[in-house]
Amino acid sequence: MPDSVENEASAAASIEGQPELRRRRDRRREEGDPWTGTMPIITPNDSDAPASTPAPLQSRSWAEAAAAADASTGAVTDPASGDASREEPRREIPASARAGRAAAANAPISDFISSPGSFVREQKPRPIGGFRGMLYRLTGGAWNLGPSAKQREEDELARRISRQLQGSYNTAVLSLKGGIGKTSTTVGVGLTLAEFRGDPPCAIDANPDSGDLVERALGEGIYQKATPRTITDLLKNVENVDSLTALARYMHHAGRLHLIAGEQDPEVSDSLTAEEYLRIRQLISGYYSIALTDCGTGVTHNAMSGILQSADNLIIAAGYAVSGAKRARSTLQWLASHGYEDLARNAIVVITDKDEVSSRVDKDAIEEHLAGICRQLIAVPHDRGVADGDLVTLDVLRPDTRRAYKEIAAAIVDGYV
Repeated sequence: MPDSVENEASAAASIEGQPELRRRRDRRREEGDPWTGTMPIITPNDSDAPASTPAPLQSRSWAEAAAAADASTGAVTDPASGDASREEPRREIPASARAGRAAAANAPISDFISSPGSFVREQKPRPIGGFRGMLYRLTGGAWNLGPSAKQREEDELARRISRQLQGSYNTAVLSLKGGIGKTSTTVGVGLTLAEFRGDPPCAIDANPDSGDLVERALGEGIYQKATPRTITDLLKNVENVDSLTALARYMHHAGRLHLIAGEQDPEVSDSLTAEEYLRIRQLISGYYSIALTDCGTGVTHNAMSGILQSADNLIIAAGYAVSGAKRARSTLQWLASHGYEDLARNAIVVITDKDEVSSRVDKDAIEEHLAGICRQLIAVPHDRGVADGDLVTLDVLRPDTRRAYKEIAAAIVDGYV
């Protein structure tokens, strides 16, 4: 027998032999003394058991979760007595707070699908040119002062020109005197519309005096080498043109500006009637949203009644001369007295400084003389790229000239919408 077992047996026999030691041992056992080797049995109390963890609140918003939490704070377990029915006093929530939580709960929830823009900061437009553009480039975009006032004006012109149109519209360009910028305005504005619009415009040469619209847009040399298709050829086969591909055989292209050449034979050019022009206009309207018609000089030739009948607005070409200003005013008065009052009132008068008039000419007086009888008056400064009577391209024009053509194009589209 091991020594430890013998020692325990000897100690137990010693205690049994002494009544006082036996009573102390029994008392320790009853009190749960750990040194006696026994522990009292404790019956678990259900009220002391930890409560099960509540399921997480599921709600669509923080406001709903807060409202549910407030509602659940009324009944709590008393840790001393285990009485779950006792309620602690609830904190009074102000009416404004309750109203705010209710409004937040009923408010629509933003998400990336329905409103992605609400999660993205709006970025300033990039400045182009000048000190602002240079600073933007040097700092890699870290310093963005935004566009200048001039650039914002240019962006607004581009927005007005590029607006989407529902339907097809026609602008007639006319004058009572030749050589004052009528055809160059048609080409310059047509090229500007083609630059900023998603759909290409069409320009029609309806000049009865051997018009040179296509030569001014393509250059004399290129036009002579091209197939000499004219408006007369298109009229002969207009019944067979049933697609844009078929129509393209009778057109010329200066970039995205599409053109129909006028008749070069003087004996044939003056024979274009109002009915024939309307047939061309109806065909064009099926494929182009904007058409520009170079009408030639005067307002009484054969095709003019059909042109005015189908026009949505007019450009009256004039020059910086007393006679030119008087002719432009006479044109507007003639239109108003012959049933075209709306066209006259909404006309755009374009004054081109083609001959670079001397300082003796009071430009302000001429502009004031015309401004009150039209919707808008726009001045085109003197530019060799226009005055030479040759090829008109936007790349060689002065910035002020290009700006004037943008203003004319924007004014045209303003008249459509």
